[in-house]
Amino acid sequence: MKRSRALVDNRRNKVLLALQSNGFVKVQELAEELQVSPLTIRRDLQYLEDQKKLERFYGGATVKDRVPEIYTEQDEVKLYRQRIAEYAASLVEDGDTIFINTSSTALQMIKYIKDKRVTVITNNGKAIFMEHSSNVSIILSGGELREIKEAMVGEFATNNISKVTAKKSFIGCSGLSPESGMTTEILSEVNINQLMLQRVTGTSYILADHTKLGRNSSFVSCPTESLLNVITDEKAPAEITDGFREHEVNVFCVTKDGHLLRDSGSAELS
Repeated sequence: MKRSRALVDNRRNKVLLALQSNGFVKVQELAEELQVSPLTIRRDLQYLEDQKKLERFYGGATVKDRVPEIYTEQDEVKLYRQRIAEYAASLVEDGDTIFINTSSTALQMIKYIKDKRVTVITNNGKAIFMEHSSNVSIILSGGELREIKEAMVGEFATNNISKVTAKKSFIGCSGLSPESGMTTEILSEVNINQLMLQRVTGTSYILADHTKLGRNSSFVSCPTESLLNVITDEKAPAEITDGFREHEVNVFCVTKDGHLLRDSGSAELS
């Protein structure tokens, strides 16, 4: 009985997360994604409407005035990573060529780039399967394919990246701190990260949710003095964001609803 209740609660939490991320949900899409019947989804939506967490319409539901509650830390981090990717995508301009590394957060940017002609150069093999607009061209670096992360690394990858430049780079990391800068756990990815940060004609951004801040992984890809911009979220510890600003690093903190904190600037996600 407890297991059954947990499964139902977990499914309804996923419905709320989808609702918060997109602003609305559709019964048929949820049924396919969660692998349950449309009738089950309609019952879930009815329950959540009774709890005043959403408003139903024919075939789906939309958000109420207040933001649905996030129940688990893992789901919250996932939402923040989506918001970071969405904000980063808003910084991409029509005609840009950009670097994206093996970061799952950075990779999500691709699906948020809509009405812009953009070329993405990446060593992330998962880019092949990422939803993207027909306006977005994806160029893979090639190289030795490292399993699990599906990262393309090695001499072939570094040689190819060293022959091109991009307007901007968006790089994720394993750890980020004012003391050590940007760090990663994978030695073979360090050279590629460094090239993607160096071979830009515009600027570079490090993407890191609050769980990455204050962590120091094994290998430094970018020391603090070389950092330009950090995109994180509103739960980032103030002592760490202030530490970056003391090094003249621009820090942008996104909120759950897609805004920037006041000290981060005035832009909002569209």
